[in-house]
Amino acid sequence: MKLGLNLGYWQRAADDATEVVRTAERLGYDSVWTAEAYGSDAFTPLAWYGARTSRIKLGTSVAQLSARSPAATAMTAMTLDHLTGGRLLLGVGASGPQVVEGWYGQPFARPLARTREYVDIMRKVWRREEPVTGDGPHYPLPLPGGHGKPLKLITHPLRPDIPLYLGAEGPKNVALAAELADGWLPLFAFPAKIGEMYGESLATAPKDFDIAAMVMVVISDDVRAALDGVKLMLTLYIGGMGARSRNFHADIIGRMGYAEAAERVQALYLAGRRDEAFQAIPDELADGISLVGPPGRIRERLQPWHESPVTSLLVMGPRDERSLTTIRDLVLG
Repeated sequence: MKLGLNLGYWQRAADDATEVVRTAERLGYDSVWTAEAYGSDAFTPLAWYGARTSRIKLGTSVAQLSARSPAATAMTAMTLDHLTGGRLLLGVGASGPQVVEGWYGQPFARPLARTREYVDIMRKVWRREEPVTGDGPHYPLPLPGGHGKPLKLITHPLRPDIPLYLGAEGPKNVALAAELADGWLPLFAFPAKIGEMYGESLATAPKDFDIAAMVMVVISDDVRAALDGVKLMLTLYIGGMGARSRNFHADIIGRMGYAEAAERVQALYLAGRRDEAFQAIPDELADGISLVGPPGRIRERLQPWHESPVTSLLVMGPRDERSLTTIRDLVLG
């Protein structure tokens, strides 16, 4: 199993994690990942960290499709891959209607078809085999009825096959990742249930397909407080990170077997009763998708991860050298 560090996106304040990334590289972490929602973007921090490191791979988890046209994302990825000596891992995802329509002002319809078109155009850009065209309804190239003509990328990519990951939660999206991409980025993974939930979706994945699961890690002797930290995160995602009628995070929790709890958490959160929503998160759920407690407990709870289809563990939370070292030794030792 490979080990990565997921820094997420900035919260209220700017977060230059250069020293954290350098430490992770020195300790042998395989990759570092950044994210975007409606604050910091995913690419700029990676360029910053890439200029200050030499080996660690640099991943987006995830760059949102609606934030950029497929040609713009392909250009950005090609540029960053060149500047960092071929270290980019490009993770993209459709996000959800609340962000896509509310922040980017773009329609959310047909995310599977849009993702397929997006990936196809990016790969055409990187291959430079011919001027890029697209005949799909979402990203037609050139624009029908306009004055444009098909164009070819000016710069020759360092790699015409930049590793591509899809952020996906639903079974059809995961199947699309297995078909089109080099890896899958699950936000919430319950290791003992991955096979049951996604076995059919992953059946066609190639042998080297990378399942890079994000997992919140809290090293602490106070298991109760650590679990509460995970529950606080889940409360936000299940309750508020999605539209009332369409919340993919709540849906995935439901497929894990906690549909009633997810429905209750969302209802309480949207009613402004956030403390009650927090209390409605089952401890078993929070514990199942995270690694919390003292090192001995975490070592025991790593076993289901090693037995699962997960091939990369992207830890969220640890920032100091002692914690990063402990996690490295527990996961890779």
